[in-house]
Amino acid sequence: PAQQPPGSDAPTGKPSDAVPADAPAEFVDQLNGISMPLPDGWEVPEYGVFQAAAMTTVADFRCPEGGRYCDYGKVSSRTLTSGRGTPEQMAKDDIAEAAEEAFGKDSLGVAPYGGVTSHKVLDQRQAVAAGRTGYLVRWQVTTGKGQGGYVQSLVFPSPAGDGAPVTVRFAFAAGEGMPKLSLMDEITRSIRPIGSATGGGVGSSIAPGQDG
Repeated sequence: PAQQPPGSDAPTGKPSDAVPADAPAEFVDQLNGISMPLPDGWEVPEYGVFQAAAMTTVADFRCPEGGRYCDYGKVSSRTLTSGRGTPEQMAKDDIAEAAEEAFGKDSLGVAPYGGVTSHKVLDQRQAVAAGRTGYLVRWQVTTGKGQGGYVQSLVFPSPAGDGAPVTVRFAFAAGEGMPKLSLMDEITRSIRPIGSATGGGVGSSIAPGQDG
């Protein structure tokens, strides 16, 4: 990570906490035909995240294990190529993988949170995204190191092409900079087909909000 200047209290390993003036105002997944407005304090990183389209919080923090930097919030989307059954079945199958991806071992075998030790189901219900009826499952995750966090899998048919199932995965790390948990619902409602002016009930912007 880039060194912070003397006296800086910036918590990130990223080059800057400031969002560039020409940064995109929305997160777009061209492959799956969906978009959503970027909440205040979020960005679309230039690097790939888990081979999926993603947006993350600008602010990050030093991971509990390994000395790397972790994002307070991350939302990614991808096609569920192995998905079978109903959105409910697929979301319930996907959530464990989403938790492992966010808080377990990464592709290099490093566990920045010390691995997932347990979880608690907080919510599971039908949800509308991009005008399609889907299903979401939300867990609170306990980790071996640090304060754990929250993950959500939202599965719904893509509004593009043949309607292949899409999963939007949410991961919020618990801590001082964690986005408010209700932002998961706000983002879910804001998902819309590319080119559509409105989503499922949220306007063109989302306030940031933080717990703590």
